[in-house]
Amino acid sequence: MVRTEKFLEVINAANTSLPELRKLSWSGIPSQVPHVSPQIHIDIPRMSPLIPLFQQTIVQEMFERILYIWAIRHPASGYVQGINNLVTPFFIVFLHEVVPKEESLDTYEVEKIEAEQRAVVEADSFWCMSKLLDGIQDNYTFAQPGIQSKVQQLGELMKRIDVNLHQHLARHEIDYLQFSFRWFNNLPMREMPLGCTVRLWDTLHAEPDGFSHFVLYVCAAFLTYFSQHLMNQRDFQGLMLLLQNLPTSSWSDTEISLLVAEAFRLKYTFADAPNHLQTPRK
Repeated sequence: MVRTEKFLEVINAANTSLPELRKLSWSGIPSQVPHVSPQIHIDIPRMSPLIPLFQQTIVQEMFERILYIWAIRHPASGYVQGINNLVTPFFIVFLHEVVPKEESLDTYEVEKIEAEQRAVVEADSFWCMSKLLDGIQDNYTFAQPGIQSKVQQLGELMKRIDVNLHQHLARHEIDYLQFSFRWFNNLPMREMPLGCTVRLWDTLHAEPDGFSHFVLYVCAAFLTYFSQHLMNQRDFQGLMLLLQNLPTSSWSDTEISLLVAEAFRLKYTFADAPNHLQTPRK
C-alpha cells in the first residue's frame, strides 16, 4: 500500500519526476496504480489514417506520451476516446515550425527532426491541449454531461433556425445524439480536412468561450449548410450515411470563413434571447 501511495504521489505531482517514476517502477508497478495505455493504444493508430505522418511510429509514441501523462494527471476523467483528436491541430501547428518549408508536412519523416526540437513540439502540444481541456472538462468526465447538454441544445436551436430540417430528421427518427455527439467530442476534427480544422480552431480560440459555447453555433451552421442535401434524403439510412460522411473533402478556407460567419450571425441572433434554446409555447 505504501508503494502505491508513493506512485500516486509522484504521478499526481504538479511536475512529475521521471527519474523518481523510473526508480519506483523498477520493481514493478502496483496493480492499484491506474493503467490507461490499452485504450490509447487502440485509438492512436486510427488517427487520420489517410495521412502518412500519423502512421509513423515516432509520431504515435509522441501522442501516446502526451495522452498518458494527461490522463494520469486528470483522474476525474482519465483518458476518454476522442481526446487523441484534440492533440492533432496543435501538433500540426508546432510541427510546421520545425519542418523545412519545401517539405510536405503530410509525408515528412519526423525522425529527421532533432530530438530537442521534437521534445519542444511534444511539450507545446501537451500544454496547449491541457489548456483547451481545462475549459471543457465536463465534456470528458463520466457520461460526458457537457456533450450531452450541447447535443440537446443543438436540437432546440435547430427548431428555431431550420424547422423544416428539424422536422425532416424527426420524421425519419434521426436523433441528434446519433451524429452530433461525434461533432462535439472531436470539435469537429473528423468532419473536415485537417487544414480546415486548424483554420476553424483559429476562430474558436479567438472567440470568447469558443470551445465551450461558440462551438454550438458552429455545429448548427454546419448542419444548416447541408440542409438541402439532407432534405433530399428520403429514409433513415440515407440520412445517417450523409450525416456521418458530409461532403467536405474539397473544403478550404473559403467554406470555413462562410461557416464561422454564419455561426457568428446565429450567436448574435439567439445567444441573448432568454428562451432561445427552448421550444416555443403554442
